[in-house]
This record gives sequence, C-alpha cells and structure tokens, in this order.
Amino acid sequence: MFETIVIATDGSESARRAVDVALDLAERFDAEIHCLSVVDEGDVASSPERLRGEMADALEDRGQEAIDEVRESTDREVIASVQEGHPPSVIDEYARGVDADVVAMGTRGRHGENRFLIGSVAERVVRTCPVPVLTVRQLAAGEGDSALTGTPERAD
Repeated sequence: MFETIVIATDGSESARRAVDVALDLAERFDAEIHCLSVVDEGDVASSPERLRGEMADALEDRGQEAIDEVRESTDREVIASVQEGHPPSVIDEYARGVDADVVAMGTRGRHGENRFLIGSVAERVVRTCPVPVLTVRQLAAGEGDSALTGTPERAD
C-alpha cells in the first residue's frame, strides 16, 4: 500500500508525532522513507537584509537537526533533503518528484498557534498536494500518546 513515504518536518513537537506515525507506517509496509525540511523563504526574506544569510544558515541547520532526529529514530535508511522555498510548494514538488504514496506532517509547526490565523502549511499541503497527506495533530496538555502504541488510555 505504501512504498514511499515523505516525512515533512521542522523539528517541532507536532512534527515529532508525525515522524513517529510515519516511521511506524514505513516499518509496517517496508516503505522507503524520505525526510524533507523546508527553510521558509518568507522567514528569510522578512529578516533584516544584513542578517538574511545568517538567518538562512540557522534555519538550514535547524532543518538538518530535524532530519538527524528522524534518522536517530529508526534503523531504516532515510533519504533526506533540506530545501529553501515556499513550504507547501516545496513539499508538493518533492512528493511528486519521488512518486510518494503519502506525505506525513504535523498540523502545527514552529510558528505555533498564530499560524492558525493566517493558514497553516499543513492545511495548504492538504488542499494542494496531489498525494494523500497524513496529518498528525499536536496533543493538548494531558493527552497521552496511546493512539500511536495502540494502548487504550486509562481514566484513573
């Protein structure tokens, strides 16, 4: 069913949950894993001109750290890429380019709740990507991760 899975990550807690779910799918279906982190060109462009190079480098380093976290979470090979651009467009193009069967991503990333007001990357990817998108929401305080393990939560 799933031969190629693209994990889109920014290293946020929400993305971390999506990584766990995607790695579980990859294990179950013996799928190839691609991990993509996108440096948002808008974040770079909105920084002061004299700092743009440093900002781009710092965001690229953070993207590489997010990918390294994925690699550390699995024994499977992970094909990785850090790219700069408009995140929904880059994720869409990448998924098409590797003939992905699914894209996995968190619903809230590094920009947090304020992204809800202007439209999230996940929402745009869901609306525009021709590949199925698996979104994994960030847990609210007090919620457990039992859905990932299949263990029912107990109400004590």
